Amino acid sequence: MEGLEEKLKGLSLARRSLPEEPTYLLDLALQPAGLLAVSCSNFTIHLHNKDTLSLVGQYQGHSGPLCGVVFSHTSPDSLYSGSADGTVRGWDVRSPGSEAVQVFKSGPSHNYCSFDLNCSDTLLCAGTEQVNKEDSFLVFWDVRKPGGKLLGVYSESHSDDITQVCFHPREKDWLASGSTDGLVNVFDLSRGGEDEALLATCNSDSSAGSVCWSGAEFTQLLCLSHDEGLHLWDLGQLDTDEPLTIFSTSDARGLPLLADGGGVDYLVGCRWLQEAQRLLVVGGKNSGDLHLMECDHAGLRLLRTLEGGHSSTVRCFLWDAAGEALFTGGEDAQLLLWKPGGKELTSGKSKSKKSESALRLKSRPHKKHGYQREKKGA
Repeated sequence: MEGLEEKLKGLSLARRSLPEEPTYLLDLALQPAGLLAVSCSNFTIHLHNKDTLSLVGQYQGHSGPLCGVVFSHTSPDSLYSGSADGTVRGWDVRSPGSEAVQVFKSGPSHNYCSFDLNCSDTLLCAGTEQVNKEDSFLVFWDVRKPGGKLLGVYSESHSDDITQVCFHPREKDWLASGSTDGLVNVFDLSRGGEDEALLATCNSDSSAGSVCWSGAEFTQLLCLSHDEGLHLWDLGQLDTDEPLTIFSTSDARGLPLLADGGGVDYLVGCRWLQEAQRLLVVGGKNSGDLHLMECDHAGLRLLRTLEGGHSSTVRCFLWDAAGEALFTGGEDAQLLLWKPGGKELTSGKSKSKKSESALRLKSRPHKKHGYQREKKGA
């Protein structure tokens, strides 16, 4: 079987898509039947054909910045999106452009900056921005109940914006959350109350930006911080005297990863590739070049550099294992498809008619220094 390095080395730009209205592309979700959902900084969700990248529909309904999109695991026609407008919305992708079929809400002061759906499609969780300068909440709903029944909240584990919630790929009750307070928490929701459910707290010593489960049995957790730190922990060591940290760096930009001895300018995200049994981390240069790396106990290692695609910062990526293809989206408003032996079918790059500053106004970054605030219970 062809190894991951060979697959990545064969990638080249195959398709390029630009929206009519320039906007940042913030997150991607893939439906196995062939749709690609994209959340945009103008509060819309675009649906694309994953093979041609042609736009097949879009949804409007959110009134604040989006914090992600995710497809149902068992009902591929159901798509969910979360927003700082205080709602998580469910959409029927068979009816592009229609109103949301479900709307999940909690308190009027709750603005969501992360959300996820568990692997059994029974539970939604959203993380809020900081409330009253000291509290933040994990909010839970039962997806199966009409109108999305609010089950309750956890309120003691984080003290600042909860920038990431990530359910375990196999264990429906396991949840990881990351926050600008620097903490990454792991819960077993089957245990009930918040104190009982909290299994572990890992400290990233920085503002946690993204979290993903990794490892053959998904017992590892990778955290990327807003200031380009990277921390890989082994939760399989929770009941032992062995350290949890597998690899850690406070600033991946200082690692000499590239052929010229330089480093990346920023980290885009991470994803465990189950088929290849490798942890893929994507970094970039401000010029738009992308660097595909793997992460393990030895640190980061460059696998492939992709050039000639994006012209500015890349915000999101998604690996399609079945199609052996890579999707990327960024602040240049471009959605790109990279495939083995691909040949671009569209003409050269189109320039945005709107200024870069106009685009920036529609996408707010998370606070990067909230973790310096005194933590709860400290």
